[in-house]
Amino acid sequence: MKLLKCIVNLILMVSHMSTEIVSVNSLTKIYPGGVKGADGVSFSVRKGEVFGLIGPNGAGKTTILRIIATILQPSSGSVTIAGYDVVKEPDMVRRIISYLPEDAGAYKYLTGLEFLRFIGKLYGYRESDVEKMVRDGVQISGLGERLNDKIKSYSKGMLRRLLVAKTLMVNPMLTILDEPTSGLDVINAIRIRNIIRNYAKERGVTVLVSSHNMLEVEHLCDRVGIIYRGKMLAVGEPKTLKELYAAQNLEEVFIRLIGGKSQQ
Repeated sequence: MKLLKCIVNLILMVSHMSTEIVSVNSLTKIYPGGVKGADGVSFSVRKGEVFGLIGPNGAGKTTILRIIATILQPSSGSVTIAGYDVVKEPDMVRRIISYLPEDAGAYKYLTGLEFLRFIGKLYGYRESDVEKMVRDGVQISGLGERLNDKIKSYSKGMLRRLLVAKTLMVNPMLTILDEPTSGLDVINAIRIRNIIRNYAKERGVTVLVSSHNMLEVEHLCDRVGIIYRGKMLAVGEPKTLKELYAAQNLEEVFIRLIGGKSQQ
């Protein structure tokens, strides 16, 4: 009986591990001068979900994403992506992720289509793979005939749609998007949200997104982690967090969590 119980527990443990794409444990990043960009942060992201890191500007969201993307080294703690350690096995991690920084740009003298093809050739080993990626990029961007125009003629919203498309079209195991709708008007922000949500649903890919717009993320993410001054204050489904803190939205949840404190 004991052996059977052990086997069942082992199966459950392995099943849980297989559904966990991102595992962050006690992550700390200390910058020169003693400033903590991340302070003992722990959370996980499950396979196929859209997980949002939310908090005000300067809360530590970008620091955490850059560590996950192998751009920054943590001061302590650990991060694994599909079992690969971001410090010990960064090359393996980079093969299965796609990262879009908030301030990303594109080659402005290429057309949108040429840019998508350029990205496809970086990731595809066969021409058939490249063609599929480009077709996906065209569909995801929704830019139509404007893909034949030079990127320098694009509005900010169009450029962001192109960049989100190039990030998703390579079909990564994990997509990391840092403030994907920052600075966009309402119409383009909605378009970007719909692109992310539809792609995640259709492809079953895992998406980790950051935003200071808590109302926006509430309608995009399956679960969220609320960050403030480098600390993870709460993790859960938006609906559950609102019920737990008797709040109408995630902004109210955040205010209750910090006790109405100023960011200063």
